Amino acid sequence: MKTSFVSTLALQNALRLQVQTGQLALTRAQKEASTGQYADFGLSLGSRTADAVSLSNSVGQLQTMIDSNSIVNTRLSSAQDALGQISDSAQTALDALLGITGSSGGSQLASVQNTVRNAFETATGAANLSAGGEYLFGGTNSGTPPLAGYFASGGSSAKTAFENSFQTFFGFTIDDPSVAGIPGSQMSTFLDQVAADFDGPAWQTDWSSASDMPLTSRINTNEVISTSTTTNSEGFRKLAFGAVISVELLGRNLSPDTQGVVAQRATAAIGNAISAIDADRATLGVAQSRVKQANDNISNQIDLVTTRMNDLEGVDPYEAATRVNALATQLETSYALTSRISQLSLLNYL
Repeated sequence: MKTSFVSTLALQNALRLQVQTGQLALTRAQKEASTGQYADFGLSLGSRTADAVSLSNSVGQLQTMIDSNSIVNTRLSSAQDALGQISDSAQTALDALLGITGSSGGSQLASVQNTVRNAFETATGAANLSAGGEYLFGGTNSGTPPLAGYFASGGSSAKTAFENSFQTFFGFTIDDPSVAGIPGSQMSTFLDQVAADFDGPAWQTDWSSASDMPLTSRINTNEVISTSTTTNSEGFRKLAFGAVISVELLGRNLSPDTQGVVAQRATAAIGNAISAIDADRATLGVAQSRVKQANDNISNQIDLVTTRMNDLEGVDPYEAATRVNALATQLETSYALTSRISQLSLLNYL
């Protein structure tokens, strides 16, 4: 029979190692009990760790898309508010123009001019609103205010272009008393020419710095939508045309017939502008609805992926709690044994 010697120091060291191991195991078990997931995915899942990482990346990408869509929603809401303000301003101008009759005098026409001018300046301010550092109606050229101010102090290229067109067509300036002799038919021909300028390339030369291409955003993995309109759209052009001819020509001591031609063209233009702007609002409303639907679909995808992740990474909370209690009991026992052994000494038996 062979015997060996065991010292109290060897026993103490063995128990210390067991305590350290128990502390690590208890820490992992407590983490799993509190989070409901494995403390060490690589250790617990082995070869399936790659699946867990892939699922986690998918959730991150989907959540990033929802965060991006919140910015898109903000832009769409801001654009809707701005277009609503522009539409209201255009309606104010239209209401003023509808009050003009063949017998309207200078004071009434001056009041209409002021109303239309103020309404158009309000609309111009709304057209130049920005959100998140981007001008809402600038299209892809979102870093520059898209619509020039016609009544800017010091003049504007749009105002100069209109006055030059008037002088070229009639042979005298817009302030000349000869305007009183302009017949209605000639004024109608001039307004046709001016309207063509507003609908043509001159618009982007004198008025708009926006691009024709509106901003687009990816709202889902396979869906891209337009998230704004631009100041090159029909609504802005018609509103500007109606406002300019109202402010520049009404009250110029025109004959009743010629005054009626200007009022009729301005009324029609602004009426068409309201219809076009409201159509843009409806289009953006559809875009808002699509963003909401995309977010709902993405949320459903996140729920499905998260469920799969929980199945892969999750632990049984009851089993984890039981393991915590068992390890805590073992650890307390190890502490007690270590304490008892540390008190052993031959001196106690001499």
